[in-house]
Amino acid sequence: MSALDTTAGAARRPFQGRRTRLGDLLLQGTAGLAAAGAVVLVGLIAWKLVEGAKLSLSTFGLGFLSTVAWDPNPAHAKFGAAIFLYGTVVTSLGALVLATPLAIGIALFLSELAPRAIRAPVTALVETLAAIPSVVIGLWGIIVLAPVLADDVEPRLHSVLGFIPLFGPPGVGENLFAAIVVLTMMILPIVSSISRELFLGVPVELKEAALGLGTTRWEMVRGVVLPYARGGVAAAMILGLGRAVGEAVAVALVVGSGFGIDVNLFNPGNTIGATLANNYQGASSGLELSSLVYLALILLVFSLLVNVIAQLIVRRISRRQGVAAR
Repeated sequence: MSALDTTAGAARRPFQGRRTRLGDLLLQGTAGLAAAGAVVLVGLIAWKLVEGAKLSLSTFGLGFLSTVAWDPNPAHAKFGAAIFLYGTVVTSLGALVLATPLAIGIALFLSELAPRAIRAPVTALVETLAAIPSVVIGLWGIIVLAPVLADDVEPRLHSVLGFIPLFGPPGVGENLFAAIVVLTMMILPIVSSISRELFLGVPVELKEAALGLGTTRWEMVRGVVLPYARGGVAAAMILGLGRAVGEAVAVALVVGSGFGIDVNLFNPGNTIGATLANNYQGASSGLELSSLVYLALILLVFSLLVNVIAQLIVRRISRRQGVAAR
């Protein structure tokens, strides 16, 4: 058995070979209860959502996921999640695509390039963005951002990229593209802050060795910093995606509340979170209320899947890095 295996085994068995102490038992019990409590809490939330969605589950089944309809009229009520799933995926992935390069650029600037005098103020400003309430960002989006996008940005994008269906003729200011930009602002500080800490955690010896071999600063970043931190950056991206998927209030204010699937990002759309925020209190029937809870259940499952995928990505990349290090 190697020394590494022995160390790992000892880390997994912290109390083996030692006299058991009351403080150790209390610590282990408290930590175990906290972990179990988190699992129980998620289970209770899932159970409550399943219970509330029973009527919709029995009425529509899994076909609810692919049904493009949302008609609360009691005479011919029909509900489906396809519209909201599409809007949620488009806005979340769009925000991730826009935020990731910006966040990595900010993190690299603050960790490798920025003068020491401005690092702390800029870092504080970036992290302050994460503390702004989502309703405030949503109000700013509908009052300031949406008109600017509709008058200046969207027409120019259409004139240059109009051959792509995503950038069709501009419509109203509240649309999927405005929601993407708002979500980009909301997940940017999360991804950038985590990435910055990861870049600062790269051993100085590795960076100095690369520079000593004659590489430029960019070559050092590309060859040492980014590969070393890529597992953590991938996890930060998934964490940002999870934040974007679950956002409700800010998106509800700027997405436009469209009830159809439209490829054009400049037309109104809808997401699961926005639909829950806008319609839950005003549900006109038990079936509509149950369908809204069904949407919340889908959002919960989607969020859990995102976190599981993030863990798998991090473990796979960490395993590869460990093999390469050997």
